Amino acid sequence: MSARLNSAQPYAIGLFRIVIGLLFAVHGAASLFGVLGGAMGTNGGTIPSGTWPGWYAAVIQLVAGGLVLLGLGTRAAALIASGSMAYAYFDVHQQAALWPIQNGGELSALFSWAFLLLVFTGSGAFGLDRLLTRRTASTQQPAADQAPIAA
Repeated sequence: MSARLNSAQPYAIGLFRIVIGLLFAVHGAASLFGVLGGAMGTNGGTIPSGTWPGWYAAVIQLVAGGLVLLGLGTRAAALIASGSMAYAYFDVHQQAALWPIQNGGELSALFSWAFLLLVFTGSGAFGLDRLLTRRTASTQQPAADQAPIAA
């Protein structure tokens, strides 16, 4: 059973990455463009451009979420996304109460830990990272096949 589950691990991570990236990007799009109900607390509106920290968080959500969704620069985008959600939890939510269930920070905590996991696992299957890695690896010759350079 473990061998079968281990062989499916890259596909499970890839699907996990796609779902987490999509959900994160949708939050950014809602806040920046007013789609899908708009930013929370605005009755379908958007966050005013340049306001700290909401507008910057929304840009990170849209860009990092899109990159994670595509599996392009996954580890770097996930690190930035994880940090932004950790900031959101500790700066915004934890002031109200200690536990996420009490302060409304469950989503920030979950996103932070989910993205941190992707920092360590990488993009898994279905990511553009893997496609680009394969393409560059196939165009480069191994060092043993290259002719030595004479001085």
